[in-house]
Amino acid sequence: STQVWSNYLNIHLHPKSLYVIRQYMHDGYCGCLEAFGQGESLLQDPGCIEELEDRLHFYVEECDYLQGFQVLCDLHNGFSGVGAKVTELLYDEYSRKGILTWGLTPALNCFLFASLRFSWLDFPPSQDSQKNFYRLMNTALGIVHLSSHSSLFCPLSLSGSLGMK
Repeated sequence: STQVWSNYLNIHLHPKSLYVIRQYMHDGYCGCLEAFGQGESLLQDPGCIEELEDRLHFYVEECDYLQGFQVLCDLHNGFSGVGAKVTELLYDEYSRKGILTWGLTPALNCFLFASLRFSWLDFPPSQDSQKNFYRLMNTALGIVHLSSHSSLFCPLSLSGSLGMK
């Protein structure tokens, strides 16, 4: 009964290296994490921040010489807000360490395929334009916030337009 992508991993990950966001799982009550503000508000919860800091400190204490952090973050959905808060936390706690942030966006072909699929399913055009607006806003907000708290910010996409039409 495979329910999540991690069931396909052949590598066993340390339990402290994963943090599951319960309300945005496949059976969660909120659906998908599609807006920057949704992701940002997840890390406003003091319990969530405390858990994240505990997991981070566990790995930092294991290092002999910590040089910095690498953050990989989706830009086109609500995880850009999560990444922005995580890089802000890293910047505040470890200001003398380097933070290399990779902002990931899907290829333009994925969006074109999604547009074709949506039109084939006869979804209203306003819903497709709303999703494109969310993608654009998430990407813009993600770039601004992630780059302000990173030593180096590198957007990555297979298309030249960062996945935006």
